[in-house]
Amino acid sequence: MRFDVLTLFPALFDGFVSQSLLKKAIDRQLLAVHLHDMRQWSNDKHNKVDDRPYGGGPGMVLRVGPVVECAEAVQSLAEPKGRLIMLSPQGRKLDQTLVEELASEPRLMLLCGRYEGFDQRVSEILQPEEISLGDYILNGGEVAAMAIIEAVSRLIPGVIGDDDSPAFDSFSSGNRLLDFAQYTRPREYRGHAVPDVLLSGNHDQVARWRAEQSLLKTQIKRADLIQSSTEQPATPNANQPRKSLRSAKQPPADKPTNE
Repeated sequence: MRFDVLTLFPALFDGFVSQSLLKKAIDRQLLAVHLHDMRQWSNDKHNKVDDRPYGGGPGMVLRVGPVVECAEAVQSLAEPKGRLIMLSPQGRKLDQTLVEELASEPRLMLLCGRYEGFDQRVSEILQPEEISLGDYILNGGEVAAMAIIEAVSRLIPGVIGDDDSPAFDSFSSGNRLLDFAQYTRPREYRGHAVPDVLLSGNHDQVARWRAEQSLLKTQIKRADLIQSSTEQPATPNANQPRKSLRSAKQPPADKPTNE
């Protein structure tokens, strides 16, 4: 998977791509993140890429020339050209279904806006897909680009230590419900104990409990996710590899764990 990020502030990504699982994935060449400064395509001696809006109004608008020329140049760097995405509050709201769709692409180009946004002709010429994090405004598209990169990268095989893990996350394909409650040591803390079923070692019972808890939590916190009263969460198959239910295996009670 290749990510190309078109931005005015590439330095914002320095820490993001150099830490934790994303850095490990990049080092192992499971994915690549390429940053492109749109100012390099300015024909202005001061590398200016914005100007006042025609018709008046507050703020500045990103000029069409530098943005379009940057996007076209970056598209030509590799094949395929990739799915061009403009981060915009007017776009389709990002959810796990869309993340899974994006994860099937070999290349994503993420176009990050600033100020009052892009000259409308950017959209007319490039015809990008628009994606939004939600109904609120950020200073620019960089945070949204990071969210897409992180969400998509988790679904790339090998990025997460256990490839089964994303399938059990909230909103994951198969149920689209919230995740079940998780517990680890100690077994009891201030009168709050781990449910006995999780200590039983019975994987069928653990799977049923988790499915019930997933549905219950969704009903309480996000009832909008339940499409009908008859919808049931996908229950892990009792015959699937035990590692998928590895949290049901209890570590030795007297030894600390780093997990």
